[in-house]
Amino acid sequence: MRKIAVGNFRVVLRTSLGFAGLGIGSSVAGSGVVALLLVLQGLPGDVGDRGWVLGLTAAGIVAAALLAGTLWTAWLQRRTAIWFVLGRPPSESEARRALRLPVDMAVVSGTLWLIGTIVLTVLAGVLGSARDAVGMATVIGLGGLTTVGLTYLAAEWVARPVMTIALDVLPPRGSLPVTVLTRLVVTWALASGVPFVGVLLIAVPPEPGSGDHTASLIMLSVLGLGVGALGTALLARAVAAPLHRLRVALDEIARGDTDVTVDVDDSSEIGLLQTSVNQLAAGLREQARMRDLFGRHVGADVARHALEYGASLSGDVREVTALFVDVVDSTALAYRTPPEELVGKLNRLFAAVVSAVNARGGLVNKFQGDAALCIFGAPTRLADAPTAALAAARAIRDAVREAGELDLGIGVSSGPVFAGQLGSSSRLEYTVIGDAVNEAARLTELAKAVPSRVLASDAVVSAALPSEAACWEKHGELELRGREEATPTWTTGSQDD
Repeated sequence: MRKIAVGNFRVVLRTSLGFAGLGIGSSVAGSGVVALLLVLQGLPGDVGDRGWVLGLTAAGIVAAALLAGTLWTAWLQRRTAIWFVLGRPPSESEARRALRLPVDMAVVSGTLWLIGTIVLTVLAGVLGSARDAVGMATVIGLGGLTTVGLTYLAAEWVARPVMTIALDVLPPRGSLPVTVLTRLVVTWALASGVPFVGVLLIAVPPEPGSGDHTASLIMLSVLGLGVGALGTALLARAVAAPLHRLRVALDEIARGDTDVTVDVDDSSEIGLLQTSVNQLAAGLREQARMRDLFGRHVGADVARHALEYGASLSGDVREVTALFVDVVDSTALAYRTPPEELVGKLNRLFAAVVSAVNARGGLVNKFQGDAALCIFGAPTRLADAPTAALAAARAIRDAVREAGELDLGIGVSSGPVFAGQLGSSSRLEYTVIGDAVNEAARLTELAKAVPSRVLASDAVVSAALPSEAACWEKHGELELRGREEATPTWTTGSQDD
């Protein structure tokens, strides 16, 4: 906490010094330019022998403005500095006050320049003539407008660290206090508007002052170029740099990286874009999380099928291979095993089932207590579902035997089934219904008494590839519950036992 406070104090100190340097620098530079223009126009000399009074008054006003501006700025920053140094988030009122710092700085500068303009204009009229007063007001007014514009643009840059934290509490929305259009207008005024107005006022009669107008026009041109370049640079930092960061963030999102956060450090439309990009990334992360959870509950293939075809009570008849797994003597096992230990054993069993089935393109359709139903051929069609199912059955049996925790039976059967959504419009479940599923369940019960613990129907082994069928041998015809005719069955060979 102490490191955070020290770090924040340093940022506040840099920001405060930046504001102070900005206020003093802009006032001194603006005053110097105005004084030079007045000298070039000969305005102090036009008031006669009392021109020293005008100069002395102007110097006093500049000194008083520097002191008043520094104290005024410090007073405006006092509450912002407190929460920033303490490292706590600001309240909404404190955040709103922090976001107004650039505008407040411009108001401070504009107020002080307005006071100076009024005082010196009145004094020039008293000591000289109305023409001298108009010239004084024109030159000082244009200098003040230029200084205020630069102060506003530079203050936005200096206040970025504070504004970033304030915008976390009070993100831009609705009516915006600052817009990109505002910045463009201010930059245009600095680069073109004010210098051209000054040129027109000097070149078009009545001319203010009796000095060298050529030198004044040259100075205004140079001033326009310099101030315009500075204003454009500040505008670029305020607009182009955030847009570049947004483009980089959107490129990362387009590549699938949703762990992207853009610092919201602007209260204009750019801040709205930054907020929207963050909301977009958060929404995509939530969708990915929901899709992951959805896929874990129903299977990745079912999730993709539902997202592609929507939630509807529909399906089709498919030729699939069903694989059923059930634990031997589960009732006695549950009686003698603590619940937590039994759940751990079942989870390890199902992990082996999921691994073997997924590796061969199948779907673990559902877990039923200590049993599992696996499907090969739906919802994703497989080129050779029987071969995949038989190989998965042997892999599951081998993995469970190696673990040595549970005993189980596995039944495999093929045939046409209904595969699709079942339930109601408010609660759906992807499932398969058909004789092949029932046959697999019946074979599983009988497989618990077979040494290999695996039984498959003749239809499955006959349809499998020769390489897989070679791993199986005839077991005989068995009477399955609910069937009138005996069912030919196969089991894994003795070499697998």
